[in-house]
Amino acid sequence: MKAVRFNQFGGPEVLEIVDLPDPHPSPGQVRIAVRAAGVNPSDWKKRRGLMDGELPQTIGYEAAGVVDEVGEGVADVVVGDRVFGFSAEGAAQAELAVLSHYAPIPPSLDFPGAAALPAAIETAMRALDQLGVGSGGTLLINGASGSVGSAAVQLAVVRGARVIGTAGPANHEYLRSLGAEPVAYGEGIVERVRALAPDGVDVALDVAGSGVLPELIELAGGPEHVVTIADFGGAQEHGVTFSSGDAGRAIHALAEIGELIESGRFSLPVAQTFALAEIAEAHRVSEDGHVRGKLVLVVGSPLRPRTIRPRG
Repeated sequence: MKAVRFNQFGGPEVLEIVDLPDPHPSPGQVRIAVRAAGVNPSDWKKRRGLMDGELPQTIGYEAAGVVDEVGEGVADVVVGDRVFGFSAEGAAQAELAVLSHYAPIPPSLDFPGAAALPAAIETAMRALDQLGVGSGGTLLINGASGSVGSAAVQLAVVRGARVIGTAGPANHEYLRSLGAEPVAYGEGIVERVRALAPDGVDVALDVAGSGVLPELIELAGGPEHVVTIADFGGAQEHGVTFSSGDAGRAIHALAEIGELIESGRFSLPVAQTFALAEIAEAHRVSEDGHVRGKLVLVVGSPLRPRTIRPRG
């Protein structure tokens, strides 16, 4: 199969499309013929050597496609089903991928729309769970217009929370459409938030990692009421929880999101799609950081689908 891999750390130019052996699922896993795979900031951080020192590396943790092989004990899907989910091996940007956690693709979504979901909804749901976001509380999200931020806005609104979100002025109307009250980020954020919530907020989530943890702590009444997914150093310095999958992932998000999408209460736009061969350009756009919605690789041709045969 064709897959994305890099043999040295560096810029997008180190990414290659290589031939690798076809993977096969272990018990409880499924293999899909990949139709689309999500692109995330963790991909370029791995490529630059900021997360993992091993070489060579494949990349990609989320994908959507058609089941073409099932592992032992799998009874909830069959060959030919459309599913989306996580590749524990970090090798989803390929023609074939083994999914360790998966769910049926919501009927209204195409493959790119489904591939955009897993990382954003799991990260957002995990952070909301850690903060205990529920009905009647006020949540402040720093960096609310990106994929994880906008997912967190919508999931918090579904839970009955009031949401205040920081974003650039160009994204304020977008945040309003999701149910959040927008404020501009940058100097003076405490005063702008207090204009909407004079007593501060109950909890705060930092998605942007823009160095505002002290302000979020002030607004939320202490570091124990703040979670960041983007500022590991700041979390250590200020006693804030840094949310990562090491403490357990919110895999339940995969099964729960379909009903919210089909009822019109959740959407995650695909900002741009790229062919697998355009992976370097996808990394450049991702690393630039000014994207509303998800970047997605489109793999294979929907007009010439892969022949699907059960294994064995």
